Amino acid sequence: MFHHFFSELRRASVPVSIREYLTLLEGLDKGVPEDSMDGFYYLSRTALVKDERDIDKFDQVFGHVFRGVDYLGDIFGQDEHSIPDDWLKKMAELHLSPEEMAEIEALGDLDKIMEALKERLENQEKRHEGGNKNIGTAGKSPFGAYGYNPEGVRIGQKDGRHGKAVKVWDKRQFKNLDGDREIGTRNIKIALRRLRKFAREGAAEEFDLNGTIDGTAKQGWLDIRMRPERRNAVKVLAFFDIGGSMDAHVKQAEDLFSAAKSEFKRLEYFYFHNCLYEQVWKDNRRRMSEVTPTWDILHKFPSDHRVVIIGDAAMSPYEVAMRGGSVEHWNEESGAVWLQRIADIYPHLIWINPTQEKYWEFSQSTQMIQQIIGAERMFPMTLTGLENAMRELAR
Repeated sequence: MFHHFFSELRRASVPVSIREYLTLLEGLDKGVPEDSMDGFYYLSRTALVKDERDIDKFDQVFGHVFRGVDYLGDIFGQDEHSIPDDWLKKMAELHLSPEEMAEIEALGDLDKIMEALKERLENQEKRHEGGNKNIGTAGKSPFGAYGYNPEGVRIGQKDGRHGKAVKVWDKRQFKNLDGDREIGTRNIKIALRRLRKFAREGAAEEFDLNGTIDGTAKQGWLDIRMRPERRNAVKVLAFFDIGGSMDAHVKQAEDLFSAAKSEFKRLEYFYFHNCLYEQVWKDNRRRMSEVTPTWDILHKFPSDHRVVIIGDAAMSPYEVAMRGGSVEHWNEESGAVWLQRIADIYPHLIWINPTQEKYWEFSQSTQMIQQIIGAERMFPMTLTGLENAMRELAR
């Protein structure tokens, strides 16, 4: 019945498996969503979606396939709490030989029917429209849409009869989770969490259940034990490009900064303009008067820090290559010299670029920076790009 839904998800590149499909049917059989299409939506999403980046695709497919269905009763009839036995039986009759049906009926086991359906589904790889055997649409099977079977089930027609469904899938609240789109703070946090190395640090202020049980058993009396809290031990040193061409990307940079402050307790950050030179700053309002020598940073923060540079890498090539190339001050040494120093000191270094990757080849300064730090260390500011960046830092 839901094979059209399953096929459309695969067509949309949502990696769903037969096992997950059968899990969905099992949840329906146990009456998890009751008579609610919204409940069915959440059950389906839980059973079929493994990665948040696929939720938006799932929502689009769900809305397309089940538009016009307001209650599960529209699909299953009055008894919405389980998959009808005659539904499974008829489905099995269409998909299995008489000999196989006789064997299953002798066993009387719903799981056996499920396994038989699984085998049939594995053999049906293409979308099916018409006919009377496979599950699909416009055929004689009772499980599909726009078919001719007098006992067929209405799925996906244009107009609904009740008009009361909330249709949360049409809201597409996760539409900004596409792996190739620019993303917000919440989604950046998801990507940054890939860079985690936990250690117990600080004061012993967390209750140690296992230690308490072990100590009590050994001592013969209640021996309450505490332990340091388990925290992300990764140390991050971030440099944010501000002003000029970065003004167009200030929202993404702010989101990344907010997410990084939330995820990394050991975060040190500084600002620069266009390219790193002999000084950076912490307060953009006092960028000319309160600066920090870059040499001080390189001496203060050891090489075990993960260095993240955020900038569009778009500038005059002279700003990278030449002494005095900065547009704001006279730099005694070129930006290339400082970038090379940072790359030499910090083996865990990445550059996150908010400009779309397809435009990088048209920027000479971007290519120059890639050559200095390593082209494989520059990543686009997308969910996929950030996840790959975190994997690079975690090496």
